[in-house]
Amino acid sequence: MYQKILLAADGSNHSVRATGEVIKIASLNPKAIVTVVLVADYSQAKSDVLHSGSSVELDMKRRKKLLPVEELLKNANINYRVEILHGVPGPAIVEFANKQNYELLVIGSRGLNSLQEMVLGSVSHKVVKRVECPVLVVK
Repeated sequence: MYQKILLAADGSNHSVRATGEVIKIASLNPKAIVTVVLVADYSQAKSDVLHSGSSVELDMKRRKKLLPVEELLKNANINYRVEILHGVPGPAIVEFANKQNYELLVIGSRGLNSLQEMVLGSVSHKVVKRVECPVLVVK
């Protein structure tokens, strides 16, 4: 069973649902460790920095997005840690997952229709195409 699991989360309803699936999987292996990864998107970084008083406040604001995810993992007694990455979400998640040799990556879907996904691309779609481990995309 999976022991090294990566959960890509952004605080959305999709990432909360993805957390539920991670809990189901991780609870099958008492040695499982879940790494929750949040990407501080470069496109929003300037605005975030300008509107925060300090780097500590900015980190707290980013971690606050993950509170529902962390609460679910704590309540289920799942071993986890949080990593905050910086960059463009899709490539940052792929690079992190591939370098750390995760056994499974779980990510929420944005729920875009196929036309929007084809035109815009989504983070989950980009991750699925480029990551080297199995991926579970949760709707």
